Amino acid sequence: MKKFDIPTYYRSPLIGAIKERRKMQDPRKKDFAPLALTAGEVTFVLPRHFGFCYGVENAIEVSYRAIAENPGKRLFLLSEMIHNPAVNEDLQRMGIQFILSTDGQQLIPWDTILPGDVVITPAFGTTVEIAQMLSQKGVDLETYDTTCPFVEKVWKRSAEIGQSGYTIVIHGKHKHEETRATFSHSQANAPSIIIRDLEEAQRLAGFIRGEYPAAGFAQAFHGKFSDNFDPTRDLQRIGVVNQTTMLATETQAIADYLKTIITAHFSDESRFIDTRDTLCYATNDNQTATLAARDFGADLALVVGGYNSSNTSQIATILEEAMPTYFIADESEMLSASEIRHCRYGQKDLLHTADWLPQGPLRVVVTSGASCPDVVLEAVMRKVLALKGVPEEVLEEAANWA
Repeated sequence: MKKFDIPTYYRSPLIGAIKERRKMQDPRKKDFAPLALTAGEVTFVLPRHFGFCYGVENAIEVSYRAIAENPGKRLFLLSEMIHNPAVNEDLQRMGIQFILSTDGQQLIPWDTILPGDVVITPAFGTTVEIAQMLSQKGVDLETYDTTCPFVEKVWKRSAEIGQSGYTIVIHGKHKHEETRATFSHSQANAPSIIIRDLEEAQRLAGFIRGEYPAAGFAQAFHGKFSDNFDPTRDLQRIGVVNQTTMLATETQAIADYLKTIITAHFSDESRFIDTRDTLCYATNDNQTATLAARDFGADLALVVGGYNSSNTSQIATILEEAMPTYFIADESEMLSASEIRHCRYGQKDLLHTADWLPQGPLRVVVTSGASCPDVVLEAVMRKVLALKGVPEEVLEEAANWA
């Protein structure tokens, strides 16, 4: 796999060495068992896969190259590069301005963007409408386009589905940058609709079977379907694609459910098209590795990443099924051995939990999302040791034997 040129301060020599050792031991990625790293009375359970993925490293490399190659020019990102505050803040300090917020709010007016400006497309991609509008203004979007190839794969598959006469059902969060981009591309080829979860899939099934009046469709899926969508016409042949950072098992459950519904209703299995190949390999690997760490068992889990990171929230969702799980941005959220500040993702608010760190020997899963630098995860590990009174050098000793 390609080696990316990203700033060394995002990398952790300690975690990098552990990952490289595991890669040499398991080059085909067949072993998803976690690594148990014991440092004093603390055992860190490290999943087989975590941290930066291909798309994220590519986006960071291209962004820093854009900065280096364009001294004196105005530099813009269409939205956040990735969902990690540390990386985005670094880019802003270097002069990059964000045109849109993560939920699509305009931060810089389009009419102020000029042909000579440098505009970077984030890893999530962008909509057809934005790309066409900037192209008409003479703005170059190709030189620094960091759209993840796995997102582009979803767009390609959506086009194939749409051109074959199927309506496209997107499993995703309708305000997420990637989902907005995918929806824009898919509706250019076919009727499209976004559903968030199995509950919305069940609501959609009611319209497929004609149990709900078509007149109620617009209210039930407000802001989540393409123009002129007609539930009586456009729900007869469907295929499911996904926002690449969603929970893979949830996407599959939704696809399986809708296949059963539409096949039974029309007595025709060909009215549903199989689209499992749109699931991102990195998301799959991270989630599978997280499941293995969950089943390995621990006293608690620390999941590190940006609070608006979808893939990180899915990791937290998996772990919280089996143990107390704290979704934190970085080591500063561990206020003391008796208090931790963490994100309740569904509500996107911060909680303070007391007595979170057990006394005595501790086994803790530590992992991170695809947009979190390894150096942040290492800092979390070192903070845990400090709170438990374990000397930091014990971590290096343990890592050398991992």
